[in-house]
Amino acid sequence: MTVHFIGAGPGAADLITVRGRDLIASSPVCLYAGSLVPKELLDHTPSGARLVDTARMTLDEIVAEMLAAYEAGHDVARLQSGDPSIFSAMAEQMRRLDAAGVPYDVTPGVPAFAAAAASLRRELTVPGVGQTVVLTRTSVRATAMPEGEDLATLGRSRSTMVLHLAVQRIGALVAELTPNYGADCPVAVVARASRDDEVVLRGTLADIAGRVEEAGVVRTAVIIVGAVLTASEFPDSHLYSTARTRD
Repeated sequence: MTVHFIGAGPGAADLITVRGRDLIASSPVCLYAGSLVPKELLDHTPSGARLVDTARMTLDEIVAEMLAAYEAGHDVARLQSGDPSIFSAMAEQMRRLDAAGVPYDVTPGVPAFAAAAASLRRELTVPGVGQTVVLTRTSVRATAMPEGEDLATLGRSRSTMVLHLAVQRIGALVAELTPNYGADCPVAVVARASRDDEVVLRGTLADIAGRVEEAGVVRTAVIIVGAVLTASEFPDSHLYSTARTRD
């Protein structure tokens, strides 16, 4: 028996790996967050599978379901929105499984920031403009950020910044980021990336808060800040350069 942590993707049901789909199809138990994971993925579960919506469950209740499946000898498909390596709360689940001696593995998925970049039709690492991407969040009602990971500190490099779980405090973000990035820095907000009801907002630090408020975006959104969003004059990558040795 194995618990399979599976990246369920950003929202579109077909943005899941073949491996992830096949693991869902072979697991008699499926745990999923109903508020984030597309219901269509449950169509891949085997007939008679136990389907458990974890959206309103505590960590202990979720792990109890896994342990019950382990005792029954059943594999578990644990669907995590986006990619489980980022803001998925997978670490604490694995820690408990380690303590209980329950085997598990991880199948990556399409992260929300990648889906957002695809919707924007932008590369987040543009030659000569930006080669570093900072993936972060802010803390209000969530777990406190570690020392040194505040936006003022992270923003000093002016690297491309991707903010998760932060759109509700867009006004405060603008105030924290503007001193480093400047009021004219390009910003994009993508809500429900890859879904039919996706919302894409473009602007600058000077006006993005107003655009978000006007659109009524309050959750399930990714904020991307950086010059790469509008860059048009930049050198070609050395990867395909005629000057590059290909021996």
